[in-house]
Amino acid sequence: MSRCATVSRSLDEPLSGTAPTATTWLLLEQPGPWGAKALTSSHLDPALGRALEAAAEGTGVRVALIRRPGRHADPGRPELRQVYAAHTVPGGVWLHSATTRDPSRLLDLDFTALGAGDHRSFGTALGGRPHTGDPLALVCTNGKRDRCCALLGRPLAGELAASGVRGVWEVTHLGGHRFAPTVLVLPHGYAYGRAEAHTVKEALHGVREGRVLVEGCRGRSAWDRPGQAAELAVREAAGEYGAGALSVVRTEGRAPRWDVVVAHADGRRWRVTVAQGAALPPRPESCGATVLGTPARMDVVALRRLGTTALAS
Repeated sequence: MSRCATVSRSLDEPLSGTAPTATTWLLLEQPGPWGAKALTSSHLDPALGRALEAAAEGTGVRVALIRRPGRHADPGRPELRQVYAAHTVPGGVWLHSATTRDPSRLLDLDFTALGAGDHRSFGTALGGRPHTGDPLALVCTNGKRDRCCALLGRPLAGELAASGVRGVWEVTHLGGHRFAPTVLVLPHGYAYGRAEAHTVKEALHGVREGRVLVEGCRGRSAWDRPGQAAELAVREAAGEYGAGALSVVRTEGRAPRWDVVVAHADGRRWRVTVAQGAALPPRPESCGATVLGTPARMDVVALRRLGTTALAS
């Protein structure tokens, strides 16, 4: 049986506008095996996992588990766990890190404030500080959600780690199994699909220089799906690759058609019309799907620079 990622690649399914959405990512180290819903089906206390899910709901915070690349035999409960929080909205991007012996301390966080970009509770509850190391590359490897993530993601994570790339972690879920291997790069929150080692290395190098790699990019997690597609379209049209240069400032309309206004830090603006279509022909949206689907795709159908009159209106 064909794997969902193989079929998606063969059909050249567009990547733009398919990134997971979150203004802020909260990442907790959890070694050992992960189940399909890892927060409640790993060796993390499932009651804590449910509480974290409930605390994050509706706040813009997305909670995920991470582990070092390599073998996943359970080494026992870790003494000291790595924790990261990253806010991805331009103008307020930050990545903080902490360690904890008690993961239940994460429940002391102010999730609403974290989602809005306020990191103070991360410092108060966990002793978190600004991350001074390398940017993070999170590779989805959870084979219990989809076998493509394990078959394609784990070798990528291993190759990156073996080649000396620092900041590489395996992560539980980034969505879009059919785009495996999928990778999220923090702190800016750009996601990539059908990723290869050279692509990830270039994306990480770009972070250090304040640039965004658009090759294989699914979008920035800070925006909704129409906004992701619109921002990437403006980057291509304007030749603008500065990580903090563009923001989605307004989205009007509803499915299947939106008008998105994208603003540049220098004052320029664009109106981008995005239409939702169906990816045809029908294909497996995941390896476990029992029926074929036609996943939504975000198509940019118009893009125009706004003049001074339009800016004032």
